[in-house]
Amino acid sequence: MNKEKRVRVRFAPSPTGPLHLGGIRTALYNYLFAKKEKGDFILRIEDTDQARYVPGAEKYILEALEWLGLKTDEDPVQGGPSKTYRQSERVEIYQKEIKRLLESGDAYYAFDTPEELEKMRERLLSAKVISPKYNTISREFMKNSLVMPKEEVEKLIAKGTPYVIRLKTPHKKNINFFDEVRGWIKVDYTEMEDKVLIKSDGIPTYHFANVVDDYMMKISHVIRGEEWLPSTPVHVLLYEVLGWKNEMPKFIHLPVILKPCGKGKLSKRDTDQLGFPVFPLNWISPEGDFSKGLKESDYLPEAILNFLALMGWNPGTSQEVFSLEQLIENFSLKKIGKSGAKFNIEKAKWFNSQHMNNLPSEYVLERVEKVLSEKKIYPQKIALQKIIKEVISRNNFFDEVANEIEIYLTSPIYKKEDLEKFKITDEGLSALKYFLEKLKNDSENFDVKNALVNAAEKFLLKSTALMPLVRYAISAQRKGIELSLVLDFIGKKTSIDRIESFIKLNEK
Repeated sequence: MNKEKRVRVRFAPSPTGPLHLGGIRTALYNYLFAKKEKGDFILRIEDTDQARYVPGAEKYILEALEWLGLKTDEDPVQGGPSKTYRQSERVEIYQKEIKRLLESGDAYYAFDTPEELEKMRERLLSAKVISPKYNTISREFMKNSLVMPKEEVEKLIAKGTPYVIRLKTPHKKNINFFDEVRGWIKVDYTEMEDKVLIKSDGIPTYHFANVVDDYMMKISHVIRGEEWLPSTPVHVLLYEVLGWKNEMPKFIHLPVILKPCGKGKLSKRDTDQLGFPVFPLNWISPEGDFSKGLKESDYLPEAILNFLALMGWNPGTSQEVFSLEQLIENFSLKKIGKSGAKFNIEKAKWFNSQHMNNLPSEYVLERVEKVLSEKKIYPQKIALQKIIKEVISRNNFFDEVANEIEIYLTSPIYKKEDLEKFKITDEGLSALKYFLEKLKNDSENFDVKNALVNAAEKFLLKSTALMPLVRYAISAQRKGIELSLVLDFIGKKTSIDRIESFIKLNEK
């Protein structure tokens, strides 16, 4: 392949359901590589499996990519040089290419019924064949155009007998191909199957449409999940028999995302148990099952991309937090690993926290205000912005920030066990009353630290012992935000009212 060939990659999901974590990572790696190499990132919808087609899935995929910030250069909506980007709209192209393979003898008609195929599998199993296949050996005993007279084949076709078109795997020929992650891979011809290229309904299978489209769309690199590795020999053979070997793309198969324990591929059941959404946006299945999305669960798209980028790719440095621009700048196919990456929900939360803390203060204020307004809470903006700066660093999500702030905006509920831990003495209560009087009588520029020191000294207490008591009286929290910020946030009058209520409660 010409080294100067323009980089063109494609993300080619099937509209059989929503985009999931593995799909997001595949789309991300394709996007990063395309942008790094100043190439094209293409979205192609592989909808040849009409039986599993789910209405709304394509729209969902487009909306998910938009939310993630993975902008496509060509797709079914905006179009592009290929005009059509849905395989269901490209059937004429496939028919033309399958005709060439039939004429060259590299594909053939197979009229076997499901019952006959099952009998073939049973026969091979009884002969101790571990993995029964329709291949170079078994096809000799089946109902296909390789063993039937031409006249009989023509009669069956004319009569409308159902058939599929299969790829003719050559005798005694090994398939060798190079994977950019795993190196050279050799597959013995006996391990290969004569894959169906055209189904009985005339629609191409994934294998055939995939290769034809990649060639027609001038795809330079195929970056996809490890699960497609066993299919690659078939695709390589198709490039050869179609006469496109010199235009074959480079193959990159990504490592799997593993369960948190490190054993087995991550599933939706695993993420459900962890309380982590597997889909980027809310999704309602055709059966009516609801799945909450990452967006609606308060995850930032930047955090999700950062998290997934490092699950299979290593930048080679100690840096962990990357913006999308930084990921593009640092990305390299050579740094993709072979081994699977363990899923870690705590790490995902950590990334969300890091990116949340890096956002502009105005945006953070707007997001927190939105959460609070849904609870009919409308604090003053300036005071809210100050307190957000104090709490945001120890939270992972906007709703957590809002929930911590909400505590100070609602009437405190004092717990019996907390009151017992404080062991409030007469001196402590007296010091609290003294602090209250200072708060009532001093100016608006109330010095909390001085007031605490004075009250503590007067009643022979440590200021460090009085501060938690004042904080608890105001908020029913034993730890938290700096006391001066709390007083400023909830206001002088509210602070006085709460301390007075607390004193009365403990005088009884």
